[in-house]
Amino acid sequence: MFSSIAYAQTAGAAGGPGMLETAMPFVFMFVIFYFLMIRPQTKKLQKHQQFLGGLKKGDEVLTTSGIFGKIEGISEKFVTLEVTDGVRLRFAKNFIAGKANEEVKP
Repeated sequence: MFSSIAYAQTAGAAGGPGMLETAMPFVFMFVIFYFLMIRPQTKKLQKHQQFLGGLKKGDEVLTTSGIFGKIEGISEKFVTLEVTDGVRLRFAKNFIAGKANEEVKP
């Protein structure tokens, strides 16, 4: 009685998919996720880091909060912007979104 049950379980296990066949859809989904999400975000971050490294005193920039200003002082982590005559604001360097171009300046 017990031997027939044991044979039935052994025969069923041999016919199932292997570990490689089971993991292949997950590997395929990760590759697609990498090329559609991770890689473009990494390139965008590298480009922004290069932009921040090239900032210098006198550049007109736009912050992520929408404030335009002219760089009056710059350090490794902070930027001091003059937003109007005599008004200076200190921002973390990472919050500089980009250079202010003529199309979006007020």
